[in-house]
Amino acid sequence: EDGIVHPETLIDDRPARYGTYAPENFDLGYQGAVTARRALQMSLNLPAVSLLSQVGPARLIARLRSAGARIELPKEADPGLAIGLGGLGTTLEDLARLYAGLARGGEVPLLARRVGEATQPPSRFTEAVPAWYVADILKGAPPPLNGAADRIAFKTGTSYGYRDAWAVGFDRKTTIAVWVGRPDNGAVPGLVGRVTAAPILFDAFARLNRDPEPIPSPPDAVFARSTASLPPPLRHLGSKDELPPQGGGTGATETLKIAYPPDGSAIDVGFASGAGATPLALKALGGLPPLTWLVNEAPVLRGELRRNAVWAPDGAGFIRLTVMDSTGATDSVSVRLE
Repeated sequence: EDGIVHPETLIDDRPARYGTYAPENFDLGYQGAVTARRALQMSLNLPAVSLLSQVGPARLIARLRSAGARIELPKEADPGLAIGLGGLGTTLEDLARLYAGLARGGEVPLLARRVGEATQPPSRFTEAVPAWYVADILKGAPPPLNGAADRIAFKTGTSYGYRDAWAVGFDRKTTIAVWVGRPDNGAVPGLVGRVTAAPILFDAFARLNRDPEPIPSPPDAVFARSTASLPPPLRHLGSKDELPPQGGGTGATETLKIAYPPDGSAIDVGFASGAGATPLALKALGGLPPLTWLVNEAPVLRGELRRNAVWAPDGAGFIRLTVMDSTGATDSVSVRLE
């Protein structure tokens, strides 16, 4: 949603320390650089914490609560990076609602407990494009032994101390959530979501006696690229090509300026190789959104509420790129597209 990661962005799965916090993977091993897609499908902890450190744990908690999820944190504790690995409390009902939102373009439904019960309008958890990306990633997660691949999107989890194992899966129309554990919250050695909860989930979908409904078609703004063909800032999270982090608010904190691409730069977007144009990442600093981006004085993107944007060029050569904020302030750079 912030334009800092794509499903094919590489994220480092290596030992890392954040102050006194040093997360580990479930199997205590490391995969090196993996795509965000692979990291989520394999439930790798280090990439998840790395990405959360960019987004901010307090911001994630606020987003979950804005969607109606009941979130519990340890008493008097501020949200920390551990929440990315399950270091918070919620209900299976709210997990089901949040995952159902991924199948609905980011709109989280409110549950009706009885047939015919009136429901309130859904709340938006995220935008349609990131919701589709995550749903598409989870549809490719390796299934348990009793399940077929590429039929439903699903995710599993195991709580600290082997007290909870869960699995949530969905297609376009149905979301099913499964929890396995003890009523007294006692530990159960070997209680792992993928081993205990996932088979129940797939069996439940099989009992629907119908083929899974495909998730909705991708929104127009989705772009499918290999890692190498992504815009440079999206190729590797935390790389030297990464754009400056986006501020948390939308207010103007400094003079409007184009941070990427740099003035006078030559950007390889694929025209020279004949492979087709790679979307060009755009980044502004300061100013007061919404922003308008212009190429050679012609608007190409309007009403951008974020300072990150992506534009697909239609030809090689020199361009004059301009950004204008809601006050009329502008900044321009000259760039050669190759």
